[in-house]
Amino acid sequence: MVIGDPGNGGDGTGAGGGGGEARPTGPGRRKPPGGPEGPGAPDGLERLDARIAGCRACPRLVAWREEVAATKRAAFADETYWGRPVPGFGPADASLLVIGLAPAAHGGNRTGRMFTGDRSGDVLYAALHDIGLASQATAVRADDGLELYGVRITSPVHCAPPANKPTPEERDTCRPWLVQELALMRPTLRAVVVLGAFGWQAALPAFAASGWEVPRPRPVFGHGAHVTLDRPRDPDGAGPLELFGCFHVSQRNTFTGRLTPAMLREVLRTAARTAGLPTRPDRG
Repeated sequence: MVIGDPGNGGDGTGAGGGGGEARPTGPGRRKPPGGPEGPGAPDGLERLDARIAGCRACPRLVAWREEVAATKRAAFADETYWGRPVPGFGPADASLLVIGLAPAAHGGNRTGRMFTGDRSGDVLYAALHDIGLASQATAVRADDGLELYGVRITSPVHCAPPANKPTPEERDTCRPWLVQELALMRPTLRAVVVLGAFGWQAALPAFAASGWEVPRPRPVFGHGAHVTLDRPRDPDGAGPLELFGCFHVSQRNTFTGRLTPAMLREVLRTAARTAGLPTRPDRG
């Protein structure tokens, strides 16, 4: 079963612009995403988003996301689920990137947009709005008018995984998409906030593959961690990347107070200022 249409981004994700549905690679076989061009191909982000939305590389994730889209949650029984990989969201010339974990089964997998329609997104977008990087504090559906200012949101795994736990193989299979996204954003990208230890460990090899120098031993994740990834200056103007760690906006963290709205705003505001973005002062 296939839900939605990656060719035109019919749910309002903006994932259209060519591409079309990718063909399965056969039972049990995994074809690295990205096509013959490989990571760093000179596609625009719109085209990359369309290719991501058509990926069927991981059989377990394909089966799960489509089963969830078919059975639905009772509260969303009248809705048509996206049921595909969820592309990144935000402007192509963003100077700040936020990296999560994977779409939620009844959040991004339903709405077709990162962190949209779930409680984790409620926390993240409220914080972005508070500091002036989002047009509104809520993210309910892909056509709700939400705009991001200077920031883009993505994840190292683009399909909703069972129990919110991608396997290491699924993480590695999905990595070339992140490598390409980083390559396309390289001329303007100045800072990255990674939400959670899984995203941190998944993103470090992608930074290295995109040309930034990841220190050895690899930096350890922690809330408030800050690492500068050097990069030899190249013709497109890309320079060092400022990397920040932040606890994930999961209910486990936000409901227990491990991550408070003030803690989240502090990391996002620091990263935004490092990226050269104007922010609102904390209202206390």
